[in-house]
Amino acid sequence: MTAVQQSLPFRTRGGKRPGAGRPPRGPRSSEKHKARPPIDARHPLHVTIRACPALRLRRRAGWLAVRRALEVTYRRHDFRICHVSVQATHIHLIVEADSHVALARGMQGFQIACARRFNALARRRGAVFADRYHPVALAALKQVRHALGYVLNNWRRHREDLHTREPFDPFASARAFDGWANHPHRTHLEPVPVVMPTTWHLTIGWRRYGPVDPRERPGPAPGTRARTATAASRRSC
Repeated sequence: MTAVQQSLPFRTRGGKRPGAGRPPRGPRSSEKHKARPPIDARHPLHVTIRACPALRLRRRAGWLAVRRALEVTYRRHDFRICHVSVQATHIHLIVEADSHVALARGMQGFQIACARRFNALARRRGAVFADRYHPVALAALKQVRHALGYVLNNWRRHREDLHTREPFDPFASARAFDGWANHPHRTHLEPVPVVMPTTWHLTIGWRRYGPVDPRERPGPAPGTRARTATAASRRSC
């Protein structure tokens, strides 16, 4: 008889497999730790930062903390925060950065200043932001137009506008935005220390697709897709 060598399964820890990697800190998966895409100084970015579980940012302490962080980053010339929106569990930013290093250092300064101010006002200690920030480059003009409406009217998507008659989000840089349809009256809102944009995409180019209506409700309300999918599966049963 001829002996046949049997193959041994090669097993290692780590690698790409179901359940591998660092577990998420909350109900959402962590931002992937991989190389950031290259930054083009001509294109603005939509950046999202998520708070730690059980923290609510959309209140007076969160708003004052964001204003303090905006004042800190206002001095930078290579990193500019042009629009901001504070929601309950996350913050939306539209920024301009001259390079990858400028984006990283600018966001680091913003998050540190915001966390320190929030902890001081809330009389707490510990982390405020749960994960890495998530940047999306806005290379197309239509993409910039959608991002502006999404960020500045994000409170309508989360149904935060149902209990007020205010036309603009009081926890966003709506007052500093000059692209509203019909230029409605907005002098009663608190000014926000954001920086005027300098890129062509964020100053002139996006206007080809029309001004932003302050009554726009961007995208479906949170949970709508899940409820729709559940209803469709029930109908198919």
